[in-house]
Amino acid sequence: MKKVIYIMFLLPLFMVAQNAQEALIFENVMLTAHPEKIAEFEAGMAAHNKKFHADGPYGARVYTIANGKNAGKYMLAMGPLPWSAMDGRPKSKEHADDMNKNVNPYLLADVEVNYMKMHPEHSNFSKDFTLNKISVFMIDVKRFKNGDFIDKVIKKVAQVYKEKMPDQIYGVYSNEMNNMDGMDFGWVEFFDSSSWLGKENTFPQYFEEVHGADSFSKFLEDVQATTDGERTEIWALRKDMSGASPEVKAAQRQ
Repeated sequence: MKKVIYIMFLLPLFMVAQNAQEALIFENVMLTAHPEKIAEFEAGMAAHNKKFHADGPYGARVYTIANGKNAGKYMLAMGPLPWSAMDGRPKSKEHADDMNKNVNPYLLADVEVNYMKMHPEHSNFSKDFTLNKISVFMIDVKRFKNGDFIDKVIKKVAQVYKEKMPDQIYGVYSNEMNNMDGMDFGWVEFFDSSSWLGKENTFPQYFEEVHGADSFSKFLEDVQATTDGERTEIWALRKDMSGASPEVKAAQRQ
Protein backbone atom coordinates (compact mmCIF):
# COMPACT_ATOMS: atom_id res chain seq x y z
CA MET A 1 0.00 0.00 0.00
CA LYS A 2 2.85 2.38 0.83
CA LYS A 3 4.33 1.80 -2.61
CA VAL A 4 0.99 2.54 -4.33
CA ILE A 5 0.56 5.79 -2.39
CA TYR A 6 4.15 6.78 -3.19
CA ILE A 7 3.60 6.21 -6.93
CA MET A 8 0.34 8.19 -6.87
CA PHE A 9 2.09 11.10 -5.14
CA LEU A 10 4.87 11.19 -7.72
CA LEU A 11 2.68 10.71 -10.80
CA PRO A 12 2.40 14.43 -11.68
CA LEU A 13 6.19 14.75 -11.49
CA PHE A 14 6.61 11.70 -13.74
CA MET A 15 4.29 13.31 -16.28
CA VAL A 16 6.48 16.41 -16.49
CA ALA A 17 9.70 14.36 -16.61
CA GLN A 18 8.40 12.22 -19.47
CA ASN A 19 7.60 15.35 -21.43
CA ALA A 20 10.84 17.16 -20.59
CA GLN A 21 11.42 18.06 -24.23
CA GLU A 22 8.03 19.76 -24.55
CA ALA A 23 7.59 23.48 -24.00
CA LEU A 24 6.11 24.35 -20.62
CA ILE A 25 2.92 26.39 -20.37
CA PHE A 26 1.25 28.51 -17.73
CA GLU A 27 -2.53 28.77 -17.74
CA ASN A 28 -3.35 32.30 -16.58
CA VAL A 29 -6.95 32.93 -15.58
CA MET A 30 -7.96 36.48 -14.67
CA LEU A 31 -10.90 36.58 -12.27
CA THR A 32 -13.10 39.38 -10.98
CA ALA A 33 -14.71 38.95 -7.58
CA HIS A 34 -18.19 40.30 -6.89
CA PRO A 35 -17.49 43.55 -5.00
CA GLU A 36 -19.86 42.54 -2.19
CA LYS A 37 -18.51 38.97 -1.93
CA ILE A 38 -14.74 39.43 -1.86
CA ALA A 39 -14.23 37.76 1.51
CA GLU A 40 -16.31 34.74 0.46
CA PHE A 41 -14.46 34.44 -2.86
CA GLU A 42 -11.02 34.64 -1.28
CA ALA A 43 -11.90 32.04 1.37
CA GLY A 44 -13.41 29.67 -1.21
CA MET A 45 -10.53 30.08 -3.66
CA ALA A 46 -7.96 29.50 -0.91
CA ALA A 47 -9.60 26.30 0.31
CA HIS A 48 -10.10 25.02 -3.26
CA ASN A 49 -6.48 25.54 -4.27
CA LYS A 50 -5.09 24.00 -1.12
CA LYS A 51 -7.25 20.93 -1.67
CA PHE A 52 -7.02 20.44 -5.46
CA HIS A 53 -4.08 22.54 -6.72
CA ALA A 54 -1.33 22.23 -4.14
CA ASP A 55 1.28 20.01 -5.81
CA GLY A 56 2.93 19.12 -9.11
CA PRO A 57 2.11 20.62 -12.52
CA TYR A 58 -1.46 21.44 -11.47
CA GLY A 59 -0.32 23.57 -8.57
CA ALA A 60 -1.90 27.04 -8.66
CA ARG A 61 -0.85 30.42 -7.36
CA VAL A 62 -3.04 33.50 -7.01
CA TYR A 63 -1.90 37.09 -7.49
CA THR A 64 -3.67 40.40 -7.02
CA ILE A 65 -3.19 42.99 -9.78
CA ALA A 66 -2.14 46.36 -8.40
CA ASN A 67 -2.44 48.80 -11.31
CA GLY A 68 -3.86 49.51 -14.74
CA LYS A 69 -7.24 48.58 -16.16
CA ASN A 70 -7.18 45.24 -14.30
CA ALA A 71 -6.40 46.67 -10.85
CA GLY A 72 -8.28 44.83 -8.13
CA LYS A 73 -8.66 41.64 -10.16
CA TYR A 74 -7.03 38.29 -9.43
CA MET A 75 -4.70 36.24 -11.60
CA LEU A 76 -4.76 32.48 -11.09
CA ALA A 77 -1.66 30.85 -12.61
CA MET A 78 -1.49 27.06 -12.97
CA GLY A 79 1.71 25.32 -14.04
CA PRO A 80 4.18 25.11 -15.55
CA LEU A 81 3.12 21.98 -17.43
CA PRO A 82 3.30 20.70 -21.03
CA TRP A 83 0.23 20.70 -23.26
CA SER A 84 0.24 16.89 -23.12
CA ALA A 85 -0.50 17.07 -19.38
CA MET A 86 -3.31 19.62 -19.68
CA ASP A 87 -6.06 17.02 -20.12
CA GLY A 88 -5.04 15.38 -16.85
CA ARG A 89 -5.91 18.43 -14.77
CA PRO A 90 -8.28 17.96 -11.82
CA LYS A 91 -11.80 17.45 -13.17
CA SER A 92 -13.51 15.12 -10.73
CA LYS A 93 -17.09 15.68 -9.62
CA GLU A 94 -15.76 16.70 -6.22
CA HIS A 95 -13.55 19.34 -7.86
CA ALA A 96 -16.42 20.70 -9.99
CA ASP A 97 -18.85 20.71 -7.07
CA ASP A 98 -16.38 22.61 -4.90
CA MET A 99 -15.88 25.27 -7.59
CA ASN A 100 -19.62 25.60 -8.20
CA LYS A 101 -20.41 25.87 -4.50
CA ASN A 102 -17.51 27.81 -3.00
CA VAL A 103 -15.91 29.89 -5.78
CA ASN A 104 -18.10 30.57 -8.83
CA PRO A 105 -21.06 32.13 -6.95
CA TYR A 106 -18.77 34.95 -5.81
CA LEU A 107 -17.36 35.78 -9.25
CA LEU A 108 -18.48 38.17 -11.96
CA ALA A 109 -18.70 36.87 -15.54
CA ASP A 110 -15.62 38.92 -16.51
CA VAL A 111 -13.03 36.14 -17.07
CA GLU A 112 -9.98 36.06 -19.34
CA VAL A 113 -7.76 33.01 -19.99
CA ASN A 114 -4.33 32.97 -21.63
CA TYR A 115 -1.79 30.22 -22.19
CA MET A 116 1.75 31.53 -21.94
CA LYS A 117 4.72 29.46 -23.17
CA MET A 118 8.00 29.71 -21.31
CA HIS A 119 11.18 30.60 -23.23
CA PRO A 120 14.02 29.44 -20.95
CA GLU A 121 16.57 30.15 -23.68
CA HIS A 122 15.87 33.88 -23.30
CA SER A 123 15.15 33.86 -19.53
CA ASN A 124 17.24 33.80 -16.37
CA PHE A 125 16.18 31.25 -13.76
CA SER A 126 19.73 30.61 -12.59
CA LYS A 127 18.90 30.29 -8.89
CA ASP A 128 16.10 29.23 -6.58
CA PHE A 129 13.95 32.07 -5.28
CA THR A 130 10.78 32.88 -3.37
CA LEU A 131 7.89 34.48 -5.21
CA ASN A 132 6.60 37.75 -3.82
CA LYS A 133 5.99 40.53 -6.35
CA ILE A 134 6.35 40.46 -10.12
CA SER A 135 6.49 43.07 -12.86
CA VAL A 136 4.64 41.85 -15.96
CA PHE A 137 5.67 43.80 -19.08
CA MET A 138 3.29 42.86 -21.90
CA ILE A 139 4.13 43.59 -25.53
CA ASP A 140 1.86 43.91 -28.55
CA VAL A 141 3.89 42.57 -31.51
CA LYS A 142 3.07 43.61 -35.07
CA ARG A 143 1.68 40.95 -37.40
CA PHE A 144 4.36 38.77 -39.00
CA LYS A 145 7.08 40.46 -36.93
CA ASN A 146 7.60 37.82 -34.23
CA GLY A 147 10.93 36.66 -35.66
CA ASP A 148 12.30 40.18 -36.00
CA PHE A 149 11.05 41.06 -32.53
CA ILE A 150 12.86 38.11 -30.96
CA ASP A 151 16.11 38.71 -32.87
CA LYS A 152 16.26 42.50 -32.66
CA VAL A 153 14.63 43.13 -29.30
CA ILE A 154 14.35 40.13 -26.97
CA LYS A 155 17.80 38.68 -27.67
CA LYS A 156 19.51 42.05 -27.35
CA VAL A 157 17.75 42.88 -24.08
CA ALA A 158 18.55 39.45 -22.69
CA GLN A 159 22.23 39.98 -23.53
CA VAL A 160 22.24 43.24 -21.57
CA TYR A 161 20.68 41.52 -18.56
CA LYS A 162 23.13 38.65 -18.82
CA GLU A 163 26.18 40.93 -18.79
CA LYS A 164 25.02 43.83 -16.63
CA MET A 165 22.30 42.40 -14.36
CA PRO A 166 23.15 38.70 -13.98
CA ASP A 167 21.42 38.41 -10.60
CA GLN A 168 18.04 39.66 -11.83
CA ILE A 169 15.64 36.74 -12.22
CA TYR A 170 13.26 37.12 -15.16
CA GLY A 171 11.22 35.05 -17.57
CA VAL A 172 10.19 35.52 -21.19
CA TYR A 173 6.81 34.14 -22.30
CA SER A 174 4.80 34.14 -25.52
CA ASN A 175 1.05 33.78 -25.90
CA GLU A 176 0.11 30.41 -27.40
CA MET A 177 -3.17 31.77 -28.78
CA ASN A 178 -3.60 34.53 -31.34
CA ASN A 179 -5.12 37.59 -29.73
CA MET A 180 -6.00 41.22 -30.43
CA ASP A 181 -5.39 42.34 -26.86
CA GLY A 182 -1.73 43.38 -26.98
CA MET A 183 -0.59 40.32 -25.04
CA ASP A 184 1.74 38.58 -27.50
CA PHE A 185 4.86 38.49 -25.33
CA GLY A 186 5.54 38.93 -21.64
CA TRP A 187 8.80 39.92 -19.94
CA VAL A 188 8.35 39.06 -16.25
CA GLU A 189 10.74 40.21 -13.50
CA PHE A 190 10.58 38.96 -9.93
CA PHE A 191 11.29 41.21 -6.92
CA ASP A 192 10.67 41.44 -3.17
CA SER A 193 10.40 45.10 -2.23
CA SER A 194 8.55 47.94 -3.95
CA SER A 195 11.76 49.96 -3.66
CA TRP A 196 12.92 47.90 -6.68
CA LEU A 197 10.48 49.93 -8.79
CA GLY A 198 12.24 53.17 -7.82
CA LYS A 199 15.69 52.17 -9.01
CA GLU A 200 17.45 54.49 -11.45
CA ASN A 201 16.92 53.45 -15.07
CA THR A 202 20.40 52.54 -16.27
CA PHE A 203 19.22 50.33 -19.14
CA PRO A 204 20.09 52.75 -22.01
CA GLN A 205 23.62 53.16 -20.61
CA TYR A 206 24.02 49.42 -20.11
CA PHE A 207 22.68 48.73 -23.61
CA GLU A 208 25.34 50.88 -25.26
CA GLU A 209 28.06 49.40 -23.08
CA VAL A 210 27.07 45.95 -24.36
CA HIS A 211 26.06 46.68 -27.96
CA GLY A 212 28.20 49.71 -28.78
CA ALA A 213 27.98 53.50 -28.90
CA ASP A 214 24.74 54.93 -30.35
CA SER A 215 23.18 51.44 -30.48
CA PHE A 216 20.28 52.39 -28.22
CA SER A 217 18.68 54.74 -30.74
CA LYS A 218 18.76 51.95 -33.35
CA PHE A 219 17.27 49.60 -30.76
CA LEU A 220 14.34 52.01 -30.24
CA GLU A 221 13.79 52.04 -34.00
CA ASP A 222 13.67 48.23 -33.98
CA VAL A 223 11.17 48.30 -31.12
CA GLN A 224 8.97 50.74 -33.04
CA ALA A 225 9.21 48.64 -36.21
CA THR A 226 8.20 45.38 -34.52
CA THR A 227 5.67 46.39 -31.86
CA ASP A 228 2.46 48.39 -31.51
CA GLY A 229 2.72 49.13 -27.81
CA GLU A 230 3.21 47.74 -24.34
CA ARG A 231 1.98 48.01 -20.78
CA THR A 232 3.16 46.97 -17.32
CA GLU A 233 1.21 45.40 -14.47
CA ILE A 234 2.46 44.70 -10.95
CA TRP A 235 1.19 41.47 -9.40
CA ALA A 236 1.52 40.53 -5.73
CA LEU A 237 1.43 36.89 -4.68
CA ARG A 238 -1.42 35.91 -2.36
CA LYS A 239 0.17 33.05 -0.45
CA ASP A 240 -3.02 32.68 1.60
CA MET A 241 -5.06 31.95 -1.55
CA SER A 242 -2.47 29.83 -3.36
CA GLY A 243 -2.10 26.08 -3.34
CA ALA A 244 1.46 25.81 -4.65
CA SER A 245 4.43 26.91 -2.59
CA PRO A 246 6.00 30.34 -3.26
CA GLU A 247 9.36 28.59 -3.53
CA VAL A 248 10.56 28.30 -7.14
CA LYS A 249 13.30 25.84 -8.06
CA ALA A 250 15.55 26.96 -10.90
CA ALA A 251 15.69 23.44 -12.36
CA GLN A 252 11.90 23.47 -12.91
CA ARG A 253 12.10 26.56 -15.16
CA GLN A 254 14.91 25.40 -17.46
